Amino acid sequence: MTHIENTPRSTVTSGDPRQGLLKAIALAGRTVAAVRPEQFDGPTPCTEFTVRQLAGHLVAVLRRIALAGRGGDVTSLPTVADDLTDTEGQEAWDAAVREIEAAWADPAILGRTLTLPFGSLPGAAAAAVWTSEFTVHTWDMATATGQLPDWDPELVAISYAAMRRGLPTGPRDGAPFGAAVDVDANAPAIDQLVAWCGRKP
Repeated sequence: MTHIENTPRSTVTSGDPRQGLLKAIALAGRTVAAVRPEQFDGPTPCTEFTVRQLAGHLVAVLRRIALAGRGGDVTSLPTVADDLTDTEGQEAWDAAVREIEAAWADPAILGRTLTLPFGSLPGAAAAAVWTSEFTVHTWDMATATGQLPDWDPELVAISYAAMRRGLPTGPRDGAPFGAAVDVDANAPAIDQLVAWCGRKP
């Protein structure tokens, strides 16, 4: 994925939450693209999804992000794009990223209220939440398929901060995350992030 490098500097700048989101999406895209055909039916740490279903979920989230940027109701779209064959996934991914770039091009979106499945947030906060989702699911995909992504420390930190704010320490009834898992205080930042989200690094 090279879309981020092609995004005009005048609309997406360093420190801009949209920059982080596009970087997280790009890393997820590279990870999904590296999945081998025989791995698609395998399980993932996100136990509700196989590798194929997780890839379809990420395409669906991309479409939701684009729709949110256009002021639409994200709950009108499915949570998994299960209409794609394995060979159609890359094209669908690239098309959705282009839609996000267009829908989020205006910096004013960062202060606009967007409606997410669990409530309303300013665009800047929504971008951080989606950055977190893509970062955690990239770990899921990489772990399921034996990959070692080159984690961006800044994105992992943004994701961890967003998840610490968004997920309670105690019971998480109704949330798509299990209880936090204990990890060593000196564990890598990505391990601390996914452990807070209920994964076992």
